Parts: sequence; structure tokens; C-alpha cells
Amino acid sequence: MEPAGAYGAGKAGSLAFDPVAFFTHPRTILRLMSWVFSMVVFSCIVNEGYINIGSERLLCVFNNNSDACNYGITVGVACFLGSICFLVLDVYFPSISSIKDRRRAVMLDLVFSGLASFLWFVGFCFLANQWQATSADKLPLAQGADAARATIAFCFFSILTWAVLTLSALRRFLTGSKTNLFTWQHLETGPGNARATPYPITNGATIVTTKPYQAPPFTETLDPQKLTQQRPMAPAF
Repeated sequence: MEPAGAYGAGKAGSLAFDPVAFFTHPRTILRLMSWVFSMVVFSCIVNEGYINIGSERLLCVFNNNSDACNYGITVGVACFLGSICFLVLDVYFPSISSIKDRRRAVMLDLVFSGLASFLWFVGFCFLANQWQATSADKLPLAQGADAARATIAFCFFSILTWAVLTLSALRRFLTGSKTNLFTWQHLETGPGNARATPYPITNGATIVTTKPYQAPPFTETLDPQKLTQQRPMAPAF
């Protein structure tokens, strides 16, 4: 059984949406970077990844292997759409009050990010191998060479961003009771988050209170004049 505040459910709906805090959060920045890298990969292949040599048939610049181009386009489009979906999920995540729904969202993020990082690693190795096997005869005037190099480079960058997102999702999944890991919002210090202030009393014990500058319970404010009146007088000699 999950605790009541697991996966940040205890803060659901308590704070309003803050665009500045959302877009400056590291997880949001990584998702935006992954979104851009995916777009660069499939755009380079679609626009300059195919050439025709003396015929109307289009050939892939990666060693004339159409599977290489199709793989890059498929993974790029899938991660492009996935990044958008998880950005939208991050926006609505603080308003989800169900612990089960939050847990499913974190698990989905973990599985998708891990799968994406693996697919990008395979794509990087596959495209780099096919590009290395491409001879100059297959690329007259070095057509599509820059696009091929850019595709391989951004495949490598995508591995890094999705790997970090995987580690972030794994951390959130393993530490479900840590509220701050599940929100991009800045939690303000309220009465419930006030620091406990130790309040010493005369017998050496300590009363801890979350409301500073407040007298401890069951105490009486003593009047200095009463103390003077109750002070025993020294005998006169």
C-alpha cells in the first residue's frame, strides 16, 4: 500500500501553473532538447537523406541502405511525438490526485525513456556503420554528406538526453514519497513547512514549536514586581 503522499499526490492542485518555473526545470529542458534533436534527425533524412543517380529511384545516402533511413525516420518521429506527449503530461502531472495514476505516469515515463535511449544507441551504431561503409562512388559530389553527419551526431546527443531522462524517471519511481521530485513548482514556505524552533524552559527540557516568537503552552507571564515582592528578605543583624 502506497503512503498518502506518495508520488507527490499530497500536493495535487495546491499550486497554480507557473510557466517560468516549468520551462526552467531541468526535466523540461531535457525534454525540449530531446524534441529538437529528434526533429533534426528525421528532418535531415527526409530532406537530404535520399539521392537519385541517373534514375528516378531514390537511394539512401547511408550505403544505399533504405533500412537505415527508415530506421532513423521512424525513431525520430516516435521520439518527437513522445517528447510532446510527456511535456503535456508534465504540465498536468501536479493536478493528478490519484496515486495510482501518478505511479502509472512515472512508470510510463521510465519505460519510454529507457526504450528511446536504447533505440537511439542502436540507431547511432547502425547509421555510423552504414556511413562508414559508404564509398565515394555512391555519393557523387558528396550529396547528402552533411545531412548524414548531422544525423549521426544528433543521434548521439539523443542518447545522452534520453539516458538522463531515464535516470530521472527511475529516481522518481524508486523514491515515490519524495514530493519535490514530482513537481516543477516552487513550494513556498507556509505554516506547515515552518522550521521547528526549540524553546528552552527553566528545568532543562525543551519544547519544540513551529511558531516562533510564541510562548510555550502552559506558561505564565511573570510580573517583575511580583518577583520582587516574593523575594525573601535577608535577616537584619
